[in-house]
This record gives sequence, C-alpha cells and structure tokens, in this order.
Amino acid sequence: MTPTVRPLRPADTAAVAGVLAAAAPYQVISAGWLDWHTVAAPAAEHFGVLVAESDGRVVGAALTGLLHESADPGLAFANVTVHPDRRGRGAGAALAAAAERRLAALGARVAYAKVAEDPASTAFAERHGYRRGRRAEHLGLDLAGADLPEPPPPPPGVRLLAATALADPYPLYRADLDASRDEPGEATMDEISYADWRTAYWDRPDLDRQLTTLAMVDATVVSFTVALTDGRERYRSGMTGTRRSHRGRGLAGLVKLAALRQAREAGFRYAMTSNDAGNEAMRAINHRLGYRLVGAEWRYHRDLDG
Repeated sequence: MTPTVRPLRPADTAAVAGVLAAAAPYQVISAGWLDWHTVAAPAAEHFGVLVAESDGRVVGAALTGLLHESADPGLAFANVTVHPDRRGRGAGAALAAAAERRLAALGARVAYAKVAEDPASTAFAERHGYRRGRRAEHLGLDLAGADLPEPPPPPPGVRLLAATALADPYPLYRADLDASRDEPGEATMDEISYADWRTAYWDRPDLDRQLTTLAMVDATVVSFTVALTDGRERYRSGMTGTRRSHRGRGLAGLVKLAALRQAREAGFRYAMTSNDAGNEAMRAINHRLGYRLVGAEWRYHRDLDG
C-alpha cells in the first residue's frame, strides 16, 4: 500500500519517537520533546514534522525547518527517517519529496539531511540528488561500569558550577555563541538571538540544568557542557564548548568529566555524545573518557532553487 504523507498530529508523537529510536538508538529523542518542540520552537525555525502512514501505522517521519541560527539565509534541514522494518516501500521517497516542497515554500534554497552511514541510506540520498558533506560520529559509554577518574582541580581562578547556579542564563548564551563560531560543521550556527536561544535550548524539557556543568571565571562562563536526559537512564552530552580565549587549559575535558560523574551518581546508566569527525580535539577528549563508536552519519545537502 502506498504510504500517505501528512502533517504530524498530537497523537502521533509517541509513534514518531519510536521510529526515531528504532532507526538511531544512540539518540535521545522523546515524545515529550516532540510535543514541546512542535509548539515552542522559535518562530524563525518554522519547525514542522511530516509523517508517513501505512495501514494505519506511522512508519516514517521527516523533521523539517530552517537553520535560523545561521547568518547564511535560505539554509534548511530535512531529516527523513523510516522504521527499519518498513523501508523499501516508498515511504522515504514520499517523505523527502514532501519535505522539499515544504522547505521550498518557506524560501529555502539548500536542504541539509542527516543520513546514516550504511550503503542503503547513502545510496537513497544520492539517488535523490543529495551530495555528501561532513561525517559525524555517535559515541556511547557504559556509564554504570565506566572507569571515570577523579577530576583534577580546576585551574586557578576557575570554578565549576551547575547551570542551576545561574540566576540568568545570559552568560551561558554568550559562551555558546563564542564557542560555536568555529565549531566544525556544514554551516556556521552563531546568529541566534537570546530570546530564541532561551526558547530552543534553555527551556527545552530534556535539559538537565543540575547536570549541565559550567567553568566560570568571576561571572563569565568560559567552558560548558550541556546535559540532556530521558529522565530515567540515558544521558546525552549536548554542546560542549570553550571560549576561544580560554582554550588549551583542559576545561572542556574537565566539565565533561565532572558532568559524567554526577550523571552516574544521579543513576544514569548510559551516556551518549556525538561530534564532527574532523573535530580532533573533542574526539581525543571523548576517547580518554572511554566513549566508543556506536554509529555514524553523513551530512548531505541538495539545492532546492533549481
């Protein structure tokens, strides 16, 4: 039966989260996050989810929107996922076409897509006119059994604090912008307003502010690691970054180690993270902490304006 593609309905979020988890178990994406993001995403993102339905069952989804954090206008994302048991039946092609139509109507000129590193997925992307870009690695750590060392003392003048210590998260926003300016990736993502940053990151329901760890000098956040969790046993390191003026002091490794130890004490059993394959500094930190490769994906892109 030919799949039907339609916009997400509130009752679909659990099924969509199940599809995403089946295809990429190294991610931490919950129905709660989807419920929140579909209504609370910054307006400039124009976030929208399309679902593929077959025989009354959600078999795939496309997460779409504009890369509103980039100073380069017209960039968008179209991340298509089909349940592993329902591939090869037209759902992926139907979702990709519908996603591109939606983005083109929003004025997008380039669509980026995250594509799993397996022959079938990359061949599908290339058949549909997408060109391969950068590679990203997904890493996992058995947190319950990991041999995490005692963290060394912070450098003089540096304090480690939880994000709950911030009366106002603006210092973290400033640090995030500074660290993101040269983060390896297809597009520079450093043009988000404070209001949109608060909406997209600080207010997201899976952010654990107690585990989000900051290195501070006086009132300035100089390094940080963001903690995302499922509230049960899975912990994910989101963005980890250091201000360019404070690099080379071991701060990124320090905040990440401190957060991992606190996550284990809080009862989380599995830790996940990801990084651009060209980010050698962060790859080295993750390797020292015991993370091992559990998956990889490529960033593909396709021109939509002709």
